[in-house]
Amino acid sequence: MRISKSLQLAFNILVHSKLRSWLTIIGIVIGIGAVVSIVSISEGAKQSLENRLGDLGVDIITISPGFSQARGSGGHFRGSWGGGETSSTDVKNLTDKDVLTLKNIQNVKKVMGSVSDRGQLTYATKSTSLSVQGVDVSVWKEITTEMLDLGRFLDKGDSYSVVLGGRIVNSIFEDGIPLNSQVTIEGGLFKVVGILKESSTIYMPVDTARIVLDDVGEDEFDSISVQIKNIDLADETVDTIVNKLMLSRGILNDKDRDFSVFSPTSLQETIQETMNSLALFLGAIAAISLLVGAIGIANTMFTSVLEKTKEIGIMKAIGAQNKDILLIFLFNSAMIGIVGGIGGIVLGSLASGIIGSMGGTGGGGMMGRMFSTTLITPTLLIFSLTFSMIIGMIAGVIPAYRASRLKPVDALRYE
Repeated sequence: MRISKSLQLAFNILVHSKLRSWLTIIGIVIGIGAVVSIVSISEGAKQSLENRLGDLGVDIITISPGFSQARGSGGHFRGSWGGGETSSTDVKNLTDKDVLTLKNIQNVKKVMGSVSDRGQLTYATKSTSLSVQGVDVSVWKEITTEMLDLGRFLDKGDSYSVVLGGRIVNSIFEDGIPLNSQVTIEGGLFKVVGILKESSTIYMPVDTARIVLDDVGEDEFDSISVQIKNIDLADETVDTIVNKLMLSRGILNDKDRDFSVFSPTSLQETIQETMNSLALFLGAIAAISLLVGAIGIANTMFTSVLEKTKEIGIMKAIGAQNKDILLIFLFNSAMIGIVGGIGGIVLGSLASGIIGSMGGTGGGGMMGRMFSTTLITPTLLIFSLTFSMIIGMIAGVIPAYRASRLKPVDALRYE
């Protein structure tokens, strides 16, 4: 018997199947749909995470005053960012000496000290208190992750010039602040030379910030940003930074440290590990659904063999061989898996889209924004369809083998 004929007979069995066959297909639809939606949401969240951590600058290490014994991933959170028991050490600001020490570390590309405080911004008739950050204009535009919307970044020749965050212009000041306009910050008159796409911070030259802001020291920094050359050496660079700063600041014991070091790569690793664990847990639930569907296919195929025992006897009596019967029922079980897989792909795509739209409109902070993105790839669709077909064939192989081994005489006498 030709394979095309076996396929035709298998298709006829599927089309004329009773209700239990379609209930079995629904079980496969649910299982594959769960797999597609879970994987698409997981992959979309990973992509969103990578993009958002890219916005943070994965090649930027931040040093800040104060220290707490972190309980991060393998000790990579070397500061208060990781959470833990806060040290009683008095907080001491960072200095030019620390900047010089960091510049001499091998994997360090750029170093920028910055100061920050709250400042009163006045434009037209409206005033509001905002975060003001003084930056090294010779380095800032090269290491910042902020994107310009209008104008330019600060240059070396700027003194009383500022770059405003986009949220200040678009949200806080509803009428907007035009480029090149004059604003007042803590009594000083500044020219707006640039507007960022995001951020709610005012950026100005660090020397000017020391003059304008009251609580900023003359030779101190509130934080130091370090851009590294090789991201793969981020953890080793963090350890080197800690050791070098402890030496230059005269600190002998780790418990006496008065500074914290944070690398976004550590945060990325921790979040990805958490997401992988979550995806594995949800995948196990989907696997249970698939297992139930596979059992349903096996049950349906056993019943189908019993119902068509006489037809099997007739086919064998007119010359059908064992392999022909085996192929017919094997193709039938594979078709059940394929139909269920197609339905599962449609259901999973719809489910992931609905969940993504709910994440996008429901808030939830960073995690909510991460799960608002779904990613359905051709590889995922091909895998899901192939997987469902394989499940169908595995579930149907034993019933198909039993059908092929029936003796014609016994099959014809079967009631």
